[in-house]
Amino acid sequence: MPVIEIETIINAKKNIVFDLSRSIDLHKISTEHTNEEAIAGKTSGLIGLNEWVTWRAKHLGFYQELTSKITEFEYPNYFADEMVKGAFKHFKHEHHFKQTDGNTVMTDVFNYISPFGIIGSLVDKLFLKNYMKTLLLKRNKIVKEFAETNKWKEIL
Repeated sequence: MPVIEIETIINAKKNIVFDLSRSIDLHKISTEHTNEEAIAGKTSGLIGLNEWVTWRAKHLGFYQELTSKITEFEYPNYFADEMVKGAFKHFKHEHHFKQTDGNTVMTDVFNYISPFGIIGSLVDKLFLKNYMKTLLLKRNKIVKEFAETNKWKEIL
């Protein structure tokens, strides 16, 4: 099972970074390049424990739908979302937040299982893991940009 771990240091308060990370509206901004939109469930605002959202987006040339649910939530330190329905066999995205020296360390741990057994494993090695890591890095760049400027006030 591939695991992607990314640590991002953000010069902002932990609660702001936490809330930006669970903002449906900011997620839409960070995924404009995939035409991602929330089409069911929680479609705007801040998502919380046991809430779910269905996303429709174009990835790898195909429109796909993916439903994820917030399954763990400890404000403002941690939350996790897990796929309920979608292209993956399984995924869990953990979001960890720690305040240190005036900064927030945001750590993403994304683990998933691709469909199609051995073929899925080959696809992971060839490009899917890098594709997913790039998506997370783009998202984190937007979270950082909004948190470190007054842009966060437009979202929260």
